[in-house]
Amino acid sequence: MITLLAAVPVVGALLVTLLPRGTRSQQLLARHVALGVSLVALAVALVAAARFDVGSGGYQMVEEHSWIEPLGAFYSVGLNGIGLTLVLLTVVLTPVVILAAYRDELPGNRSANSYVAWMLVLEGLAILVFTATDAFLFYVAFEATLVPIYFLIGSYGGPGRQKAAVTFLLYNLLGGLLMLAAIVGLYVVSSDAGEASYRLADLASIPMDETTERLLFLGFMAAFAVKAPLWPFHTWLPEAAASATPATSVLMVSVIDKVGTFGMIRWGLELFPGAADWASPTIMALAVVSIVYGALAAIGSTDIRRLVAYTSVSHFGFIILGIFAFTQTSTTGSVLYMFNHGLSTAALFLVTGIMISRRGSAEISAFGGVQKIAPVMSGVLLVAGLSSLSLPGLAPFVSEFLVLAGTFTVNVPLAVVATLGIVLAAVYVLVLYQRTMTGPLTDQAKVVTDLTAREVAALSPLVVVIVGLGLFPQPLLDLVNPAVAVVLGGLP
Repeated sequence: MITLLAAVPVVGALLVTLLPRGTRSQQLLARHVALGVSLVALAVALVAAARFDVGSGGYQMVEEHSWIEPLGAFYSVGLNGIGLTLVLLTVVLTPVVILAAYRDELPGNRSANSYVAWMLVLEGLAILVFTATDAFLFYVAFEATLVPIYFLIGSYGGPGRQKAAVTFLLYNLLGGLLMLAAIVGLYVVSSDAGEASYRLADLASIPMDETTERLLFLGFMAAFAVKAPLWPFHTWLPEAAASATPATSVLMVSVIDKVGTFGMIRWGLELFPGAADWASPTIMALAVVSIVYGALAAIGSTDIRRLVAYTSVSHFGFIILGIFAFTQTSTTGSVLYMFNHGLSTAALFLVTGIMISRRGSAEISAFGGVQKIAPVMSGVLLVAGLSSLSLPGLAPFVSEFLVLAGTFTVNVPLAVVATLGIVLAAVYVLVLYQRTMTGPLTDQAKVVTDLTAREVAALSPLVVVIVGLGLFPQPLLDLVNPAVAVVLGGLP
C-alpha cells in the first residue's frame, strides 16, 4: 500500500512529461492530468487511513525488501500515527496547489508539463520520507527532495529565483552532508555491534557510548535544523519564499520543511534518546528565539511573501519547542501543529500569491481597501490570518495550546517567553489585513479582482478543514497520541 501510494505521483509525473506541450490547450491538459493523478494519490491515502489501526502506536503496513545488501540497506517503510498525519497533509495539499497554480505565469514560456511534474515528484518523495524506516533510504529520499524544489524555484520563480534556488540548495546540502556523516557513523557502530544495519528497529537497540551518541545526534540535528528551519539556520527561507511561485512555497514550507521536525521525532528521539535529552535545553532555547525573532521579523517586513515566510519561522519554533519539552501533551501538540500549520500557511501563501499576481507587486504599501472590490479574497485572507495567529475555534489554536501547556510543566521561563509569540502573531496578522484590505480603496489597488470560481474551489478545502479541526480535533489527536506515547517511552 505504501509503495503504491508513493509510486502513483511519480508515475503520474512521468506521464505528464510525455504529454505534448507547447500550445495553451496542451499545457492545460498537463495540469488536468496532474490534478487527476494527485486526486488518485489522495484516494489511495484515504484507503490506507481507513485500514489504519488508530489505537496502535507501532508501525503498520510495513514493507521490507533487501535493497543494497553489501551496505545492509533495506527498502523498509511503515506508517505510524505521526507519519500518517504528515502523509495526509501531503496528499491533501498537492491537488490544492496544482489547482491553484492553473493560471500561473511561467517565465520564459516554460512548459507547464515540467512545472506540475516536479510537484508530483515532490509529493512521491515526501511520502517516502514520511514512511521510511531505514536510515539510508530516509537519507536518499531526504536529499532527493532538494531536486524538485531547486528546479521549481530556479526555473519557475520570479526575479532572483536562481540565486534563491542556489542558496536553498547549498544550505540544505550542507546539512545533508553532516547527516550523511552521521549515517556512516551508524554503519560503523552497527557493524561493531555484530551486523551492519540501517533499520530503525535494529539501530534503536544498539548500545552506544555517550560521546558517540551525541556526535551522531548532532549530525542528524544539523540537517533537521536547516530544513525546519530553526534560528539561526533559517536565513535561506525568506529569500526562497520571496522568489518562488505560491504553489512552490506551499510545498516547500507546508510539506518539505516538516521533514525537519518529523525527523527530529523519528530519528532524533527514537535513535538517540540520551543525546536528545542532553541537547534539549539548548534546542528549546533556540526554538523560543525562533518564535520571537520570526514574529518580530514578520512585523517589520514590507514584502508580503517574506512576511508569511517569517511567520513560519515563528511557528516552527513552537513545533520544535513542543518536541523537546518531552511531554505527551507538548509532543502531541507539535505533531498536530505540523498538520495545522501546513493548512494555514498554505492558505496564506495561496491567497496572498493571488493578491500579488493581480496587483503586480508584493509590497504591502501597494494595496489598500481591497475588501471593497474583492470581498471573497478578503474573507479568505482573514480566515487564513486568524488561523495563523491561532484564534480559538480554528485548527492551530488546539495545537499551540497543547505545546504551551506541555512546556509550562517542564520549563516555565521559556514557556512564558514563547507566549509572547501569540501577542506578536496578532500584530503581524492584523497589520497585514488592515493595510491591504481595510480603509479607502487606493487608485493603485483598483486593478485587483476577486477570486475566481477555480480559486475558490482550491482554497475552500483548506478553510473547511481549518474550521473543522478547530471545532473537532479529536480524530487527529486519537491518531497521534499512541505513536507519541511509544516515542516518549524510549526517553530516559
